[in-house]
Amino acid sequence: MLALIIQIVSGAVGGNIVGGLVKRLDMGTFGNSLAGIVGGGLGGELLGALMGGGAAAAMGGGDVGALIAGVASGGIGGGALMAVISLARSMMAKN
Repeated sequence: MLALIIQIVSGAVGGNIVGGLVKRLDMGTFGNSLAGIVGGGLGGELLGALMGGGAAAAMGGGDVGALIAGVASGGIGGGALMAVISLARSMMAKN
């Protein structure tokens, strides 16, 4: 459960970082956070599953490396999903 919370928070932060750095993808704080939360949870679990055992199992031992991996995977997943959703929104608005 702690791993998922870390991934969700990291995802929200990652979504807002991407929104802040790439202004054309910015959906506002709420939109960036919401997309980041979903992306952080999904991305963190997906990456954890690819690494074997899932992120929750990896963080069960309290390993600092696993904690860093959870933060990184959540942040990257959140930022990536926020960017994809923003790009899809802008493409749909052009039609």
